[in-house]
Amino acid sequence: MGTPIDEGLFLSMLVKMINAKNTLEIGVFTGYSLLTTALALPEDGRITAIDFNQESFDLGLEFMKKAGVDHKINFIKSDSLKALDQLVNGEKQEFDFAFVDADKTNYVNFLERLLKLVKVGGTIAFDNTLWFGTVVDEEDEVITRMRPYRTAILEFNKKIALDPRVEIALVSIGDGITLCRRLV
Repeated sequence: MGTPIDEGLFLSMLVKMINAKNTLEIGVFTGYSLLTTALALPEDGRITAIDFNQESFDLGLEFMKKAGVDHKINFIKSDSLKALDQLVNGEKQEFDFAFVDADKTNYVNFLERLLKLVKVGGTIAFDNTLWFGTVVDEEDEVITRMRPYRTAILEFNKKIALDPRVEIALVSIGDGITLCRRLV
């Protein structure tokens, strides 16, 4: 999968430290971070997991079942923005923690919706905010197919650094995780 083991351990510890019970994950793939979060949650904890790819989720679901945490997971097969809009406009839910590892070009849009869903004092984690280190490279040094994502991550990083609604910290694990604590 390419996800460093220390990232999973970090997410697990973070979920435990903030005493999260109701979490949200945008972008599941085969569920490595989903599994580590589910293992860290208390028995009555819940994860709403959103991804458009049911098949990838199903690959990881077998491991979640073996670990005995599949009952904590509510998988929503959907476009992430559409699903988040439904959560924002639906019955009031408040999340303690959200982990985002989906469409990098929509990180700014995810942030706006998550600030309506994650409680004040809650944490939002955005994965890949160093984008293979390309955020410090000149654009012409970056592989052409990676440029749109690099541009989106750069825009997101600039926006989040100036956003008074959150306190942030960039953790240089793996490909970079930006933690945002919701202030207002």
